Amino acid sequence: MNNQHRQLSANHAMVFKVLGQLLLVETAFMSLPLAVCLFNGEHDWLAFAATIAVTLAVGATTTFGIKPRSALLHRHDGLLLASLAWVMFSLFGMLPFMLCDTPLTASEAFFEAMSGFTTTGATVIRDVEVCSHGILVWRALTQWIGGLGIILFTLTFIPSLNNSGSLMMFHAEATGITHDKLGARIARTAKVLWALYTLLTILLITLLWLGPMTLFDSICHGFSAISTGGFSTRNQSIADFDSAYIKGVLTLFMLVGGVSFTLIITSVRNSWRSLWRDEVFRTYLTIIAVFYILMVVAVLRGGHATGWQSVTIDPIFHIVSALTSTGYSAGNWEGWGVMVLTLTMFMMYVGACAGSTTGGAKIDRLVFLLKNMRLVVRRYVRPRLLQSVSVSGNYISHEMAGEIIAFIFVYTLLIAMGGVMLVAQGFPIVDAFFSSLSCVSNNGLGAGVTGITGSYDFLPESGKWMMSMLMLAGRLEIITLLAVFTRSFWRK
Repeated sequence: MNNQHRQLSANHAMVFKVLGQLLLVETAFMSLPLAVCLFNGEHDWLAFAATIAVTLAVGATTTFGIKPRSALLHRHDGLLLASLAWVMFSLFGMLPFMLCDTPLTASEAFFEAMSGFTTTGATVIRDVEVCSHGILVWRALTQWIGGLGIILFTLTFIPSLNNSGSLMMFHAEATGITHDKLGARIARTAKVLWALYTLLTILLITLLWLGPMTLFDSICHGFSAISTGGFSTRNQSIADFDSAYIKGVLTLFMLVGGVSFTLIITSVRNSWRSLWRDEVFRTYLTIIAVFYILMVVAVLRGGHATGWQSVTIDPIFHIVSALTSTGYSAGNWEGWGVMVLTLTMFMMYVGACAGSTTGGAKIDRLVFLLKNMRLVVRRYVRPRLLQSVSVSGNYISHEMAGEIIAFIFVYTLLIAMGGVMLVAQGFPIVDAFFSSLSCVSNNGLGAGVTGITGSYDFLPESGKWMMSMLMLAGRLEIITLLAVFTRSFWRK
């Protein structure tokens, strides 16, 4: 009976076999920057060739060398796989950064890879314009892969994983408080989501190419914008292009990236009116509108208006970039005053909609907390009141309410801990807490030493590893990662 219980409780052999399959997937993605290097005659092709050889060898050995007794993944397996997949992708994805002609240290390379796959967009590369085309494509591609999620991509192409374990992986990697499925099978849901994601990416690249961007810049920014990642091919980010057209196109697609993809697909299938009927989507647009007014007032009162763009496209671009955790910079927004810095930090903390490619706490949770606070006040006046909280028509159970409150607590605690640790290492308090918030919320925006002209290379070795773990915790929404580190998780 004990042996049977152990067999049902964990299938680690299958977990490592799937990890091997994931490495083969990563190898296939690496062929794109390899081809770019060869096309441009860049020496970094050797870095990608060596990385592909190592990744392919480990992936093939693990995939074909491990023979699990069962292909079934259980709840524990799904949680473990969801956590290990991101670390493994980053460990192998960091190799090109270490072997290229502009090499990074191990801590820097892991930070850059983790920032890419978690779509954070924070970088330790101070001068990205000296990097090869292959490295720049790889940076953008890591964000595109991580946008919808590594596990979600795997479920698209490995239908055999369509079981209870895959459902747990799907929930562990999905963001927010609601994980509505579009179909009866997870694999089918994953294919639909990736089809929409790919279509939007191609459309964005085409629109960017019609503007002042080259095809190469369009591809890189198309990958990083739709994934709300924020990596750029220019040191000055989007400000370097000085184009209202580019800002307008990116603003639109960043905004789309902040909407639940399942909601978009449902709207396409049924009616676009369902978008406006969605309470979270309406709140999303309302926040953008209110913060736009506040930011324009701050710009005008501070005397920072330098033209029509400074009170129109620039504020709205910055708001959408910060709220969707993309982290693009269209100018020196730090110079707009303390009020703008405060508003930006609030948007970074909240994030956009659940089920999107964005980071942050998510508007869904904000809506719940506000409604729950109102209900608590009403019950204080009327103790016998029987009423529950719903978000976008979905009633929140007591268990889910507990999870939301726990998430917000730990999310805030991690930001505070990261900020305190950076302050202890001698960094300015505002810069320290802003950087910690940026990493935990997977945002990538910088302020002060990490601002538009800076990078995260100022962090000591321990600081880079710590921020990398904060990015991972933020991407897996903390609870998944914490569960793996509990003692009860490993009990048989």
